[in-house]
Amino acid sequence: MNKFFYLLVAIFLIQACSNEPKTGLQFSEKGRSVPEFSGDSAFQFVQAQVDFGPRVPNTYGHVETKKYLMNKLRDYAGEQMVFAQEFTGDSYSGTTLEMANIIAAFNPTAADRIMLCAHWDTRPRADMDTVRTADYIPGADDGGSGVGVLMELARIFADDPPPIGVDIVFFDGEDYGAQGDLANYFLGSRFWSQNPPVPGYSPRFAILLDMVGAKDALFPKEEYSIGYAPNLVDEVWNIASEKGYENLFPNEVGAGVLDDHYIIDQYTDIPIINIINHQRGEDGNIVFGSHWHTHQDDMPIIGKETLQGVGDVLLELIYNRL
Repeated sequence: MNKFFYLLVAIFLIQACSNEPKTGLQFSEKGRSVPEFSGDSAFQFVQAQVDFGPRVPNTYGHVETKKYLMNKLRDYAGEQMVFAQEFTGDSYSGTTLEMANIIAAFNPTAADRIMLCAHWDTRPRADMDTVRTADYIPGADDGGSGVGVLMELARIFADDPPPIGVDIVFFDGEDYGAQGDLANYFLGSRFWSQNPPVPGYSPRFAILLDMVGAKDALFPKEEYSIGYAPNLVDEVWNIASEKGYENLFPNEVGAGVLDDHYIIDQYTDIPIINIINHQRGEDGNIVFGSHWHTHQDDMPIIGKETLQGVGDVLLELIYNRL
């Protein structure tokens, strides 16, 4: 019944959505009050995930984290506005991977909608580490931080409904693939894009958060995002500058990062950008933080100030610019 009700509501909303051109996203200050984001609360949402252990498909941590996220989102969005899109995949050992994208809808009667997303799984190997390369990583930043920020937004939406519809999507299986095996990365976003829970789903835009919690994070303008939704990139980075987060969101072009947004662009017409911690090396290639895909990706590298900056920017965009 939960799935049926969610689909019924969503289909109604999609039919009522406006046909605003995707290439001409417009933003302006609306004079609305903006709720306060809590970096402390977002940090605790990251901690809660890490406490379950690595969230690799078919592990205890994965099963328990799914329960936790689903229950929390039901508290915030309502029992019938949360849906697990379950799917399977093949593991390298030949067993079946049990996975699920987790979806929650806020302000469900609003026809004008946006999508916020992150991946909630963690990497099953530490291939950039110098020791224990085959062991699972904690994934505090890579997976945990994006979910932590969006869970704090969900908590805020419950108390202060957003002026537009907001759909939060947590993708599974983003980080499963072995290095170089792109067919086994982005499993959840690929399944979601090819099997939309609601055919024709067409939000105004989408924002992907990936690795948004490190103390020394930098979010240059990711190259693919500039091509997919340049107006949205400009607005987000302008807001960051206005709020004093220029050091976190430098006004410079970063590298092109293959991520869930790349898959979504391949299969849908949703304008989507990626806020991701990375730098563009002198040779033009991607440089990630030293904790990336290592066992150092744990709670000590997470900064509440970074989570705060990302949350402040998103809340200003959602409540006062749309």
